[in-house]
Amino acid sequence: MNRQLLLEQLERHEGLRLKPYRDTVGKLTIGYGRNLDDRGISEDEAGFMLDNDIDQVVAELERLPLWLSLNPVRKVVLANMAFNMGVPTLLEFRRMLGALAEKDWDRAAAEMLDSKWAQQVGSRANELSELMRRGEAPQ
Repeated sequence: MNRQLLLEQLERHEGLRLKPYRDTVGKLTIGYGRNLDDRGISEDEAGFMLDNDIDQVVAELERLPLWLSLNPVRKVVLANMAFNMGVPTLLEFRRMLGALAEKDWDRAAAEMLDSKWAQQVGSRANELSELMRRGEAPQ
């Protein structure tokens, strides 16, 4: 089989859509005709997407001067939060960010927990606030 010919045909016939859409029979579809309803994605594809998303979040956070002053564990906390809610929403945590700028880890952790986000994510917020407070990963 001529794989290159098939690839070129499918790219042309299916077209590239980078956001999910409903195809002509109502199936949720993305990319070059990937039927998400019936086929979904593989674990490898999900991992690839996760790696790309992490790279994007970290690149956005690296533009923040505060990022440079944090240790690796606290950077993980901010990256985790940004992954969950997006960097623009993370930047609305002004009191937490102010506490981080002052290296007041206890106050930063408390501000994390005193949020709608904490209510929404439950144990995730508890775990991340403790990491922020301590600044070191559990042994």
